[in-house]
Amino acid sequence: MPEKAELVFDAKAVLGEGPSWDSEKQLLYWVNIEEKKVCIFDPAANENREIQLEERVSAIVPRTSGGAVITLENGFYFLDLETEKISRISEPEIHLTNNRFNDGKCDSKGRFWAGTMDMSDNKEQGALYCLDTDFRTIKKWDKLSLSNGLAWSPDNKFFYLIDTPTKKVLRFDFHILTGGIENPVEIIDFPDDQGMPDGMTIDNEGMLWIAHWGGSKVSRWDPQSGKQLSSIEVPALNVTSCTFGGKDFTELYITTARNGMNDEQLAKYPLSGGLFKVKTGVKGLPAYSFNDK
Repeated sequence: MPEKAELVFDAKAVLGEGPSWDSEKQLLYWVNIEEKKVCIFDPAANENREIQLEERVSAIVPRTSGGAVITLENGFYFLDLETEKISRISEPEIHLTNNRFNDGKCDSKGRFWAGTMDMSDNKEQGALYCLDTDFRTIKKWDKLSLSNGLAWSPDNKFFYLIDTPTKKVLRFDFHILTGGIENPVEIIDFPDDQGMPDGMTIDNEGMLWIAHWGGSKVSRWDPQSGKQLSSIEVPALNVTSCTFGGKDFTELYITTARNGMNDEQLAKYPLSGGLFKVKTGVKGLPAYSFNDK
């Protein structure tokens, strides 16, 4: 396992997040939440296209019929990647003016899951939603403080969720046919000296990869034992999320942030806000598109 991730694009993003690999186009979608930008990184050309939006964007997934689905502050929207126009699907929390959407991704059936958070750090004001393939939005869980990383086990028996302030990873029983989740169990308790758990992905061995906000690394965990197996150093203080990509899904792309850092921290971690990559030697699971075909 490599010890350190390498910079692939010095984005200096205020809050880089939500990486999602498009295996068909060999592109990495990600977002810069606070600067209200969708980013599309092309590793072959080493180019990063930016789409400027009018409000915070927290997650993006490709759409099987073309374009993408994104989460803006209040809900789910279509994004036309050619015209850069958005159109509303649903806004389940438009009445909660202090909440915004945060991390999200699709399950293997192509349903788009995304959770919310209170922007003033009030506890248990967020919830987890699922945009089904028929465009219905269903609340799946509530009383979350900062809904963050999501993953599904390779056999689709379990769904994993991070509620960042709790420093815990929850495991739910998952019903792939209905999208139901139940029986939450705390399986990982994050150490106090390693920052906060943020975004998350999973490999084909069923091990979880978790980004450390304030901890300068991504770590690999066994959800069965709750033990940390290994970690990869990232030369940025606030590591926000990760996803597997590349032609064989052995490249881990990592997003980071400059948000909340002081001058001393920025001097120590000048690459914060950059996009990083590491060849893991472990194969990841693909990111799924929103399935509306």
